[in-house]
Amino acid sequence: MNSPDLQTVAIDLADRSYSIAIRGSLFDNPLSYVELPGAHSALIVTNAVVGPLYAERLQKALAPRYAQVVTVVLPDGETFKTWESLNLIFDALLSHGCDRKTVLFALGGGVVGDMTGFAAASYMRGVPFVQVPTTLLAQVDSSVGGKTAINHPLGKNMIGAFYQPLKVICDLDTLKTLPQRELSAGLAEVIKYGPIADMDFLAWIEAHMDAILAREPAALAHIVRRSCEIKAWVVGQDERESGLRAILNFGHTFGHAIEAGLGYGQWLHGEAVGCGMVMAAQLSLRLGLVDVFFVNRLTHLIQQAGLPVKGPRLRPQDNAGRYLELMRLDKKSEAGEIKFVLIDGPGRACLQAAPDDLVRKVIDQCCVD
Repeated sequence: MNSPDLQTVAIDLADRSYSIAIRGSLFDNPLSYVELPGAHSALIVTNAVVGPLYAERLQKALAPRYAQVVTVVLPDGETFKTWESLNLIFDALLSHGCDRKTVLFALGGGVVGDMTGFAAASYMRGVPFVQVPTTLLAQVDSSVGGKTAINHPLGKNMIGAFYQPLKVICDLDTLKTLPQRELSAGLAEVIKYGPIADMDFLAWIEAHMDAILAREPAALAHIVRRSCEIKAWVVGQDERESGLRAILNFGHTFGHAIEAGLGYGQWLHGEAVGCGMVMAAQLSLRLGLVDVFFVNRLTHLIQQAGLPVKGPRLRPQDNAGRYLELMRLDKKSEAGEIKFVLIDGPGRACLQAAPDDLVRKVIDQCCVD
């Protein structure tokens, strides 16, 4: 099957607006970068897995525009989303005399994108950067919207900044080399857009899951484009997550607790979010917001995508208490009160608190014995 035609999605943020380009054969095409501002230097940030596959090709594509193209290779994985890895980027920028016009290119998944964006926001108080996401999760979620961060041992993405890229290049061909586990992890962020905003999209995913898992280009192009459209609509109304944008965190409050509680990297982010969506749906059910049919439908789809639907036990005794401790560190919490993204009827999401005893019942129900 031939690669679909070029598709673009606009992020409308006044003077910080930019476009998302979606198609195969994009990232190593010099024409993808012709509208970027001129500069002497470019810095590619990648990791030890993606770098050997794609870094040299991106270097060649950027060579006509930049006199100096430097590549810094970070360790791979959520475990390394730290100050130490962030400093590797700053070390490269400073040692190569990079100035405030230097353009950073994030070549990799969500971890690389988040850290590159944070480095760009911080270096000389802000330099331009471009997202070149190579995982499904990054293409449909983390590369879009300007959230940048590193992790802290006590909480995920707790140290960061809002900083928008100049452009996002979603090259569908990079998904061909993605391990199946990573593809499934990305599908968690695709699936979430249905319950919170577009049940027709959820139905489309259900009908085309086989094609998605088989990586048919047309199916991948559709889920990336529609996911980006929904996120663009949300971000355009609430760039800094003062209200509406919080709905994009459906499943993430429980999911981040799983990641932090197990130790970053034990479960992939998307795996934790997939399971977290099941927990959030069960909590929505117990609060009378949705019916059991909806919860079963969503749970089945998450399972079809190859994602876990049962959470891990984070400690032998008072497992629910450990979840609650970690969730109180969530960025949406206020004065120690946990705010959950819940489904207020199919296709609608809301942000609200829930009694601890009810949350405990959900956790006990949803965790592996």
